[in-house]
Amino acid sequence: MPGIGLAAAGDWSGIPWGLLGALCAGIVPAAYIEWERKRGTWGDRNIVDRTKRPPIFAVILASIGLGSIIMILGHAPTGILLAMLALWAMTVVLLAVNHVWKISVDSAVASAIPAMLAVVHTPWWLLAYGLTLAVCWSRVALTYHSIAQTAAGAGVGATTAAAFLLT
Repeated sequence: MPGIGLAAAGDWSGIPWGLLGALCAGIVPAAYIEWERKRGTWGDRNIVDRTKRPPIFAVILASIGLGSIIMILGHAPTGILLAMLALWAMTVVLLAVNHVWKISVDSAVASAIPAMLAVVHTPWWLLAYGLTLAVCWSRVALTYHSIAQTAAGAGVGATTAAAFLLT
C-alpha cells in the first residue's frame, strides 16, 4: 500500500496514505483475528470453517470503509483511494462467494497486490505472481483449500484490483 500511495501522489507524500491503507486493510483485520483467536473463537488465524468467517469480513469492510472516508476527507490521492475501494469490492465478492463456497482470501490478497503494483508502477510487478503462486500452493499443501478455491481467490483479487485501478 505505501508503494501504491507513492505512485498515486507522485512523491513521498503518498506514503502516509499508503500506510493508512495498510493499517485499515491489513493490520486491523489481522489484529481482530488474533484477538478472536486468543479468546478461543477460532482455533488459528486461518479460520478454516467458512461459516465462522462473516465477522472478519464485517471488520475488514468497516475498517477499509473508515479508512476510505478518512482518505476522502483528507483529500488523499485518487489512486490510493481507488486501491482501497478495490480491496473493499474484493472483500464484498469474497464474502458473497463465502456464503456458498470456501474461497481463498489469502490467494485473493496475494493476487491483488501485484496487480495493483503493476498498474500503478510497472508491468514488471507481474513477476511477483510467482509469489502469488507460492501462496496458492501453500494453501493447497496445508489442505486449507482446493486448487479451485485458490484459483478463484486469485482471480477475484486480480480482477477487482485491476478493474478499479484501470478506470
